[in-house]
Amino acid sequence: MKRTIYVTFTFLAVVLAPWGRDYMSVPAWGQYCTMVGSPIVSALGPTYRLEYQTVYEPRQTTVYRIEHETIYEQQRVTRYRPVWQTEYRQNHYRVARPILETSTREERYWVRRPVCETEYRTRVVNRIRYVTETSEREQHYTVRRPVWETHEREEVFTVYRPVVETSYRLQHRTVLQPVVTYRPVLRDEGFMTEQVVLRPGLLPQARLSWQPPGWVTDPVTGAVTWQRMGLYWEPAPRGRWEVQRVWVPRPVTYHVPQTTLVPQTITEQVPVQVTRLVPEQQVRRVPVRVCRIIEEQVVQRVPVTVQRPVVEQIEEQVPVRVCRLVWQEEVRQVPVTTYRLAWEERVESVPVQVCRWVATEETVTVPRVVEKRVPIVYSYYVPRTIVCRIPIDPLTGEPLPTSPPATQPQAGQSVYGAPERMEVRKPVDQTNSSEANQSSAETPSLPRPHPTNNGS
Repeated sequence: MKRTIYVTFTFLAVVLAPWGRDYMSVPAWGQYCTMVGSPIVSALGPTYRLEYQTVYEPRQTTVYRIEHETIYEQQRVTRYRPVWQTEYRQNHYRVARPILETSTREERYWVRRPVCETEYRTRVVNRIRYVTETSEREQHYTVRRPVWETHEREEVFTVYRPVVETSYRLQHRTVLQPVVTYRPVLRDEGFMTEQVVLRPGLLPQARLSWQPPGWVTDPVTGAVTWQRMGLYWEPAPRGRWEVQRVWVPRPVTYHVPQTTLVPQTITEQVPVQVTRLVPEQQVRRVPVRVCRIIEEQVVQRVPVTVQRPVVEQIEEQVPVRVCRLVWQEEVRQVPVTTYRLAWEERVESVPVQVCRWVATEETVTVPRVVEKRVPIVYSYYVPRTIVCRIPIDPLTGEPLPTSPPATQPQAGQSVYGAPERMEVRKPVDQTNSSEANQSSAETPSLPRPHPTNNGS
């Protein structure tokens, strides 16, 4: 009967293992399965409590670090040096020389000459003569005479009497409070590194190459044209490779504390004495002198002198000079200058600079970068979670003392042995493992405690 119960619970543990691997545990000797974290109560055996522990297993891996080494090789290079020479060439050309010839020709032209004559004409002229006459006339005009009178009038004026009052007003003043802020400062903590640079030589930087047909963009105008297949010039950088040191910047930001004074406005009530002017109306009598104008009519006889014009007609003889134009033919000699071109053949010697390329062989040192891989062994730890079963008292929940069983348990007998541990493995991420490799390579590996696994 006991063997039948044990086989039945073992079969149930195997069947339910895929669904409750992380949440269920199968107790030994036919005990019931419960959820993780809750005590296991069984009528046939003890109660267990599950505890998780993390252990670290040391592992090693080998990675390869790429290192570059510069080696120098001796090579024979043929260089072409330009040599300039002066040559004289015969230049034949034609020159047109002008020849001056002078001649005379007759030119006939008509001229209108003035002929002046004097004539007398009769003209009637109106002459005005003025006759003086004297007479009298009456002139009426108005005279305005001032008359002064004295009157009294009431004058109302306002007098302002000062009244002193005390009031309170809000006064704002600004106080500077110190505030500590952090200012980011960027510093360059770079380093020098070696870089291979192509130094152009004296050879032409272009060569002929066979190109297939296709669309080509003109680098000057930017126009896209169809290019046929054939030989075309293309840029070909030539020179020697040199190694030079280049600064690699590495900006690092630091936060520097700084104290700044921040203005803060404070409002206070301040007593203020205000002088207010109160207006008062007062009346007084003021003597006023008034000037009044009186108009009077006056008649006066005034002598008047008048000039009366008298017109008289007079005839007189006036000399008039009359000019008329008479046509007359004249002849004059006009000099004429004629230019004639005479062509001549001339020869001159022109110096011409001719460039000739002379080949010279030289031995140069060419740097070449060789890559090699250096193996490096890194040590790292892989975490692994194990589950321990600790027997507890089902009534109080206190852990029971652990003692290994001496003999096989009999029927109706419960075993309170050492806590059993079950292993729970978690998938290891490749990115986390690579980061762990890099961190273990940068920092030395330290030994970690490994708990004893009695149940796994």
